[in-house]
Amino acid sequence: MGNKLKIAIACGGTGGHIFPGLATGLALIERGHDVTLWMAGKDVEHDAVASWPGKVVTIPSEGFQFGLSLRSVRTVFRLYKAYRCALPVMRKQSPDVVLAMGSYASYGPVKAALKLGIPYVLHEANMVPGRAVSYLARKAASVAISFEKTNYYLKHDNISSTGMPLRKELQQASAQARAEWKEGTPLRILVMGGSRGAQALNATVPRAIVAASEKGVQLEIEHIAGIQNAEEVAAVYKQAGVKATVHHFVQDMESIYLNVNLAVCRSGAASCAELAVFGVPALLVPYPFAAKNHQMSNARALQDSGAADVVAQEDLSGTWLCDYLVSVAEKPERLERMAVAMKKRAQTNAAEQLAVLLEQVGGA
Repeated sequence: MGNKLKIAIACGGTGGHIFPGLATGLALIERGHDVTLWMAGKDVEHDAVASWPGKVVTIPSEGFQFGLSLRSVRTVFRLYKAYRCALPVMRKQSPDVVLAMGSYASYGPVKAALKLGIPYVLHEANMVPGRAVSYLARKAASVAISFEKTNYYLKHDNISSTGMPLRKELQQASAQARAEWKEGTPLRILVMGGSRGAQALNATVPRAIVAASEKGVQLEIEHIAGIQNAEEVAAVYKQAGVKATVHHFVQDMESIYLNVNLAVCRSGAASCAELAVFGVPALLVPYPFAAKNHQMSNARALQDSGAADVVAQEDLSGTWLCDYLVSVAEKPERLERMAVAMKKRAQTNAAEQLAVLLEQVGGA
Protein backbone atom coordinates (compact mmCIF):
# COMPACT_ATOMS: atom_id res chain seq x y z
CA MET A 1 0.00 0.00 0.00
CA GLY A 2 1.16 3.54 -0.73
CA ASN A 3 -0.19 6.84 0.62
CA LYS A 4 -2.66 7.22 3.46
CA LEU A 5 -6.02 8.22 2.02
CA LYS A 6 -8.98 10.16 3.34
CA ILE A 7 -12.07 8.14 2.44
CA ALA A 8 -15.76 8.94 2.88
CA ILE A 9 -18.25 6.03 3.01
CA ALA A 10 -21.92 6.87 2.42
CA CYS A 11 -23.76 3.91 3.91
CA GLY A 12 -26.77 5.25 5.77
CA GLY A 13 -30.41 4.23 5.61
CA THR A 14 -30.82 0.52 6.32
CA GLY A 15 -28.78 -2.32 7.80
CA GLY A 16 -28.24 -3.74 4.31
CA HIS A 17 -26.18 -0.66 3.48
CA ILE A 18 -24.78 0.21 6.92
CA PHE A 19 -23.14 -3.11 7.80
CA PRO A 20 -21.23 -3.71 4.54
CA GLY A 21 -20.14 -0.07 4.73
CA LEU A 22 -18.88 -0.62 8.28
CA ALA A 23 -17.06 -3.80 7.27
CA THR A 24 -15.31 -2.00 4.43
CA GLY A 25 -14.53 0.98 6.64
CA LEU A 26 -12.88 -1.20 9.27
CA ALA A 27 -10.83 -2.96 6.58
CA LEU A 28 -9.66 0.44 5.34
CA ILE A 29 -8.73 1.61 8.86
CA GLU A 30 -6.68 -1.57 9.32
CA ARG A 31 -4.88 -0.63 6.09
CA GLY A 32 -3.96 2.75 7.60
CA HIS A 33 -6.53 5.06 6.03
CA ASP A 34 -8.62 7.87 7.55
CA VAL A 35 -12.29 6.89 7.12
CA THR A 36 -15.44 8.92 7.75
CA LEU A 37 -18.94 7.42 7.67
CA TRP A 38 -21.68 9.49 6.07
CA MET A 39 -25.11 8.56 7.46
CA ALA A 40 -28.71 9.55 6.66
CA GLY A 41 -30.05 10.29 10.14
CA LYS A 42 -32.21 7.18 10.55
CA ASP A 43 -32.91 5.55 13.93
CA VAL A 44 -31.31 2.22 12.96
CA GLU A 45 -27.97 3.94 12.39
CA HIS A 46 -27.36 4.98 15.99
CA ASP A 47 -26.78 1.54 17.48
CA ALA A 48 -25.10 0.23 14.33
CA VAL A 49 -22.29 2.79 14.43
CA ALA A 50 -21.99 3.02 18.23
CA SER A 51 -18.63 1.20 18.25
CA TRP A 52 -17.29 2.86 15.08
CA PRO A 53 -13.77 4.20 15.88
CA GLY A 54 -13.73 6.97 13.27
CA LYS A 55 -15.65 10.14 12.42
CA VAL A 56 -19.34 10.20 11.49
CA VAL A 57 -21.16 12.81 9.39
CA THR A 58 -24.96 12.89 9.26
CA ILE A 59 -26.73 14.31 6.21
CA PRO A 60 -30.52 13.83 6.60
CA SER A 61 -31.98 12.21 3.51
CA GLU A 62 -35.09 10.41 2.27
CA GLY A 63 -35.87 7.61 -0.16
CA PHE A 64 -36.73 8.00 -3.82
CA GLN A 65 -40.35 8.54 -4.84
CA PHE A 66 -41.58 8.52 -8.42
CA GLY A 67 -44.68 9.85 -10.14
CA LEU A 68 -46.52 13.13 -9.74
CA SER A 69 -47.45 13.57 -6.11
CA LEU A 70 -46.78 15.93 -3.24
CA ARG A 71 -44.54 13.30 -1.66
CA SER A 72 -42.39 12.89 -4.80
CA VAL A 73 -41.96 16.67 -5.06
CA ARG A 74 -41.00 16.78 -1.38
CA THR A 75 -38.49 13.96 -1.92
CA VAL A 76 -36.80 15.79 -4.79
CA PHE A 77 -36.52 18.86 -2.60
CA ARG A 78 -35.03 16.85 0.28
CA LEU A 79 -32.52 15.11 -1.96
CA TYR A 80 -31.42 18.50 -3.26
CA LYS A 81 -31.22 19.73 0.33
CA ALA A 82 -29.06 16.70 1.21
CA TYR A 83 -26.71 17.64 -1.62
CA ARG A 84 -26.56 21.28 -0.44
CA CYS A 85 -25.84 20.12 3.14
CA ALA A 86 -23.19 17.65 2.01
CA LEU A 87 -21.35 20.10 -0.25
CA PRO A 88 -19.66 22.35 2.37
CA VAL A 89 -18.76 19.36 4.57
CA MET A 90 -17.32 17.48 1.59
CA ARG A 91 -15.39 20.59 0.54
CA LYS A 92 -13.93 20.99 4.04
CA GLN A 93 -13.02 17.32 4.49
CA SER A 94 -11.82 16.93 0.90
CA PRO A 95 -11.66 13.12 0.79
CA ASP A 96 -9.51 11.44 -1.84
CA VAL A 97 -12.32 9.08 -2.79
CA VAL A 98 -15.94 8.42 -1.84
CA LEU A 99 -17.55 4.98 -1.50
CA ALA A 100 -21.36 4.87 -1.73
CA MET A 101 -23.16 1.69 -0.71
CA GLY A 102 -26.37 2.54 -2.55
CA SER A 103 -29.77 3.79 -1.31
CA TYR A 104 -30.96 7.38 -1.10
CA ALA A 105 -28.25 8.09 1.49
CA SER A 106 -25.73 7.99 -1.36
CA TYR A 107 -27.26 10.83 -3.33
CA GLY A 108 -26.15 13.89 -1.36
CA PRO A 109 -22.52 12.82 -0.75
CA VAL A 110 -22.05 11.53 -4.32
CA LYS A 111 -23.50 14.64 -5.97
CA ALA A 112 -21.27 16.76 -3.73
CA ALA A 113 -18.24 14.67 -4.71
CA LEU A 114 -19.17 15.04 -8.37
CA LYS A 115 -19.43 18.82 -8.00
CA LEU A 116 -15.99 18.96 -6.34
CA GLY A 117 -14.27 16.61 -8.79
CA ILE A 118 -13.76 13.87 -6.18
CA PRO A 119 -13.85 10.34 -7.65
CA TYR A 120 -16.47 7.97 -6.27
CA VAL A 121 -17.05 4.22 -6.25
CA LEU A 122 -20.49 2.63 -5.99
CA HIS A 123 -21.29 -0.74 -4.45
CA GLU A 124 -24.42 -2.64 -5.51
CA ALA A 125 -25.34 -5.45 -3.13
CA ASN A 126 -28.30 -6.89 -5.04
CA MET A 127 -28.54 -8.68 -8.36
CA VAL A 128 -30.67 -5.90 -9.88
CA PRO A 129 -29.22 -2.42 -9.26
CA GLY A 130 -31.23 -0.05 -7.10
CA ARG A 131 -32.38 3.37 -8.26
CA ALA A 132 -29.52 5.25 -6.63
CA VAL A 133 -26.78 3.09 -8.18
CA SER A 134 -28.48 3.05 -11.58
CA TYR A 135 -28.76 6.86 -11.55
CA LEU A 136 -25.27 7.59 -10.19
CA ALA A 137 -23.30 4.89 -12.05
CA ARG A 138 -22.67 6.82 -15.27
CA LYS A 139 -20.00 9.10 -13.78
CA ALA A 140 -18.61 6.71 -11.16
CA ALA A 141 -14.91 5.86 -11.28
CA SER A 142 -15.87 2.23 -10.69
CA VAL A 143 -18.83 0.08 -9.67
CA ALA A 144 -18.42 -2.91 -7.35
CA ILE A 145 -21.00 -5.70 -7.45
CA SER A 146 -21.97 -8.71 -5.32
CA PHE A 147 -23.61 -10.80 -8.07
CA GLU A 148 -21.64 -11.34 -11.27
CA LYS A 149 -24.72 -11.04 -13.48
CA THR A 150 -25.36 -7.52 -12.18
CA ASN A 151 -22.99 -6.27 -14.89
CA TYR A 152 -25.74 -7.05 -17.43
CA TYR A 153 -27.88 -4.35 -15.82
CA LEU A 154 -25.22 -1.63 -15.68
CA LYS A 155 -23.58 0.33 -18.46
CA HIS A 156 -20.08 0.97 -17.16
CA ASP A 157 -16.56 0.19 -18.35
CA ASN A 158 -15.10 -0.51 -14.90
CA ILE A 159 -17.16 -3.07 -12.98
CA SER A 160 -15.51 -5.20 -10.28
CA SER A 161 -17.09 -8.32 -8.75
CA THR A 162 -15.96 -7.88 -5.14
CA GLY A 163 -18.83 -9.64 -3.39
CA MET A 164 -20.71 -8.41 -0.33
CA PRO A 165 -18.55 -7.10 2.54
CA LEU A 166 -19.31 -8.94 5.77
CA ARG A 167 -18.33 -8.48 9.40
CA LYS A 168 -14.87 -9.82 10.20
CA GLU A 169 -16.33 -12.11 12.88
CA LEU A 170 -18.53 -13.76 10.26
CA GLN A 171 -15.65 -14.20 7.86
CA GLN A 172 -13.44 -15.80 10.51
CA ALA A 173 -16.18 -18.10 11.81
CA SER A 174 -17.04 -19.28 8.31
CA ALA A 175 -13.65 -20.98 8.08
CA GLN A 176 -14.80 -23.49 10.71
CA ALA A 177 -16.42 -26.77 9.69
CA ARG A 178 -20.20 -26.68 9.76
CA ALA A 179 -21.98 -29.42 11.75
CA GLU A 180 -22.86 -32.37 9.51
CA TRP A 181 -26.33 -33.81 9.29
CA LYS A 182 -26.06 -37.52 10.05
CA GLU A 183 -28.75 -40.08 9.33
CA GLY A 184 -30.96 -40.64 12.34
CA THR A 185 -30.32 -37.18 13.79
CA PRO A 186 -32.72 -34.21 13.62
CA LEU A 187 -32.66 -31.94 10.60
CA ARG A 188 -31.71 -28.54 12.00
CA ILE A 189 -33.55 -25.67 10.30
CA LEU A 190 -32.99 -21.92 10.54
CA VAL A 191 -36.05 -19.78 9.89
CA MET A 192 -35.43 -16.07 9.48
CA GLY A 193 -37.00 -13.13 7.71
CA GLY A 194 -34.33 -10.51 8.22
CA SER A 195 -33.39 -8.72 11.43
CA ARG A 196 -37.03 -7.93 12.31
CA GLY A 197 -38.57 -11.21 11.25
CA ALA A 198 -41.12 -11.74 8.48
CA GLN A 199 -44.79 -12.03 9.31
CA ALA A 200 -45.58 -14.24 6.31
CA LEU A 201 -42.89 -16.75 7.33
CA ASN A 202 -43.89 -16.58 10.98
CA ALA A 203 -47.48 -17.42 10.08
CA THR A 204 -46.81 -20.30 7.68
CA VAL A 205 -43.51 -21.99 8.50
CA PRO A 206 -44.09 -23.13 12.13
CA ARG A 207 -47.35 -24.92 11.24
CA ALA A 208 -45.68 -26.60 8.26
CA ILE A 209 -42.84 -27.73 10.50
CA VAL A 210 -45.34 -29.13 13.00
CA ALA A 211 -47.09 -31.02 10.18
CA ALA A 212 -43.77 -32.45 8.93
CA SER A 213 -42.90 -33.49 12.48
CA GLU A 214 -46.25 -35.29 12.76
CA LYS A 215 -45.29 -37.22 9.62
CA GLY A 216 -42.20 -38.51 11.39
CA VAL A 217 -39.53 -36.00 10.30
CA GLN A 218 -37.08 -35.27 13.15
CA LEU A 219 -36.58 -31.51 13.33
CA GLU A 220 -34.82 -28.93 15.49
CA ILE A 221 -35.55 -25.27 14.84
CA GLU A 222 -33.80 -21.94 15.26
CA HIS A 223 -36.41 -19.30 14.44
CA ILE A 224 -35.71 -15.55 14.34
CA ALA A 225 -39.24 -14.19 14.60
CA GLY A 226 -38.79 -10.52 15.46
CA ILE A 227 -40.03 -8.88 18.62
CA GLN A 228 -43.73 -8.75 17.69
CA ASN A 229 -44.32 -12.40 16.81
CA ALA A 230 -41.81 -14.32 18.93
CA GLU A 231 -44.17 -15.42 21.72
CA GLU A 232 -46.88 -16.54 19.31
CA VAL A 233 -44.38 -18.50 17.19
CA ALA A 234 -42.82 -20.13 20.26
CA ALA A 235 -46.26 -21.22 21.44
CA VAL A 236 -46.94 -23.09 18.18
CA TYR A 237 -43.76 -25.12 18.52
CA LYS A 238 -44.21 -25.75 22.24
CA GLN A 239 -47.78 -26.97 21.91
CA ALA A 240 -46.71 -29.48 19.23
CA GLY A 241 -43.65 -30.65 21.15
CA VAL A 242 -41.20 -29.51 18.45
CA LYS A 243 -37.76 -28.63 19.79
CA ALA A 244 -37.33 -24.99 18.86
CA THR A 245 -35.44 -21.92 20.03
CA VAL A 246 -37.29 -18.74 19.07
CA HIS A 247 -35.38 -15.47 19.06
CA HIS A 248 -36.48 -11.83 18.90
CA PHE A 249 -33.12 -10.94 17.37
CA VAL A 250 -29.73 -12.62 17.12
CA GLN A 251 -26.46 -10.74 17.44
CA ASP A 252 -24.19 -13.76 17.08
CA MET A 253 -25.35 -15.40 13.85
CA GLU A 254 -22.05 -17.26 13.47
CA SER A 255 -22.91 -20.03 15.93
CA ILE A 256 -26.32 -20.56 14.34
CA TYR A 257 -25.00 -20.77 10.76
CA LEU A 258 -22.43 -23.33 11.89
CA ASN A 259 -25.08 -25.60 13.43
CA VAL A 260 -27.97 -25.68 10.95
CA ASN A 261 -28.53 -27.86 7.88
CA LEU A 262 -31.08 -25.76 6.00
CA ALA A 263 -32.33 -22.17 6.05
CA VAL A 264 -35.86 -21.06 5.19
CA CYS A 265 -35.54 -17.34 4.71
CA ARG A 266 -35.77 -14.17 2.65
CA SER A 267 -33.19 -13.41 -0.04
CA GLY A 268 -31.78 -10.01 0.81
CA ALA A 269 -28.22 -9.46 -0.36
CA ALA A 270 -26.71 -9.80 3.13
CA SER A 271 -28.57 -13.05 3.86
CA CYS A 272 -27.47 -14.51 0.52
CA ALA A 273 -23.84 -13.59 1.17
CA GLU A 274 -23.87 -14.98 4.71
CA LEU A 275 -25.48 -18.25 3.63
CA ALA A 276 -22.80 -18.57 0.95
CA VAL A 277 -19.77 -18.08 3.20
CA PHE A 278 -21.12 -20.67 5.65
CA GLY A 279 -22.33 -23.03 2.91
CA VAL A 280 -25.88 -23.27 4.27
CA PRO A 281 -28.36 -24.51 1.63
CA ALA A 282 -31.65 -22.67 1.60
CA LEU A 283 -35.27 -22.52 0.63
CA LEU A 284 -35.62 -18.86 -0.31
CA VAL A 285 -38.91 -17.00 -0.04
CA PRO A 286 -38.22 -13.56 -1.56
CA TYR A 287 -39.91 -10.51 -0.06
CA PRO A 288 -42.45 -9.73 -2.79
CA PHE A 289 -42.57 -5.97 -2.26
CA ALA A 290 -38.84 -5.29 -2.58
CA ALA A 291 -37.95 -2.57 -5.11
CA LYS A 292 -37.72 -3.98 -8.64
CA ASN A 293 -38.48 -7.38 -7.08
CA HIS A 294 -34.72 -7.59 -6.46
CA GLN A 295 -35.01 -10.32 -3.83
CA MET A 296 -36.47 -12.69 -6.41
CA SER A 297 -33.54 -11.93 -8.73
CA ASN A 298 -31.10 -12.63 -5.89
CA ALA A 299 -32.87 -15.91 -5.16
CA ARG A 300 -32.89 -17.04 -8.79
CA ALA A 301 -29.12 -16.48 -9.00
CA LEU A 302 -28.60 -18.91 -6.10
CA GLN A 303 -31.13 -21.33 -7.53
CA ASP A 304 -29.41 -21.32 -10.94
CA SER A 305 -26.14 -22.35 -9.30
CA GLY A 306 -27.80 -25.24 -7.46
CA ALA A 307 -27.35 -23.65 -4.03
CA ALA A 308 -30.98 -22.99 -3.16
CA ASP A 309 -34.61 -23.71 -3.89
CA VAL A 310 -37.03 -20.83 -4.41
CA VAL A 311 -40.75 -20.42 -3.76
CA ALA A 312 -42.75 -17.22 -4.23
CA GLN A 313 -44.49 -16.03 -1.08
CA GLU A 314 -47.89 -16.35 -2.77
CA ASP A 315 -47.16 -20.04 -3.42
CA LEU A 316 -45.90 -20.78 0.09
CA SER A 317 -48.62 -22.81 1.78
CA GLY A 318 -48.33 -24.98 4.86
CA THR A 319 -49.11 -28.09 2.82
CA TRP A 320 -46.50 -27.30 0.17
CA LEU A 321 -43.81 -26.57 2.75
CA CYS A 322 -44.63 -29.70 4.75
CA ASP A 323 -44.21 -31.82 1.62
CA TYR A 324 -40.96 -30.00 0.82
CA LEU A 325 -39.49 -30.72 4.25
CA VAL A 326 -40.49 -34.38 4.06
CA SER A 327 -38.79 -34.61 0.65
CA VAL A 328 -35.62 -32.91 1.93
CA ALA A 329 -35.42 -35.28 4.88
CA GLU A 330 -35.63 -38.25 2.53
CA LYS A 331 -32.78 -37.02 0.30
CA PRO A 332 -29.85 -35.88 2.47
CA GLU A 333 -27.44 -36.24 -0.47
CA ARG A 334 -29.31 -33.49 -2.37
CA LEU A 335 -28.98 -31.14 0.58
CA GLU A 336 -25.25 -31.85 0.67
CA ARG A 337 -24.92 -31.00 -3.04
CA MET A 338 -26.72 -27.73 -2.40
CA ALA A 339 -24.35 -26.98 0.50
CA VAL A 340 -21.31 -27.52 -1.74
CA ALA A 341 -22.82 -25.29 -4.43
CA MET A 342 -23.62 -22.60 -1.87
CA LYS A 343 -20.08 -22.62 -0.48
CA LYS A 344 -18.70 -22.17 -4.00
CA ARG A 345 -20.51 -18.83 -4.16
CA ALA A 346 -18.67 -17.51 -1.11
CA GLN A 347 -16.52 -14.38 -1.42
CA THR A 348 -14.95 -14.16 2.01
CA ASN A 349 -12.58 -11.27 1.28
CA ALA A 350 -15.11 -8.82 -0.19
CA ALA A 351 -14.27 -5.99 2.24
CA GLU A 352 -10.57 -6.29 1.42
CA GLN A 353 -11.24 -6.39 -2.33
CA LEU A 354 -13.37 -3.27 -2.07
CA ALA A 355 -10.67 -1.59 0.02
CA VAL A 356 -8.06 -2.34 -2.66
CA LEU A 357 -10.37 -0.92 -5.33
CA LEU A 358 -10.75 2.31 -3.34
CA GLU A 359 -6.97 2.55 -2.97
CA GLN A 360 -6.58 2.22 -6.72
CA VAL A 361 -9.19 4.89 -7.43
CA GLY A 362 -7.88 7.17 -4.68
CA GLY A 363 -4.29 6.91 -5.88
CA ALA A 364 -2.74 5.20 -2.86
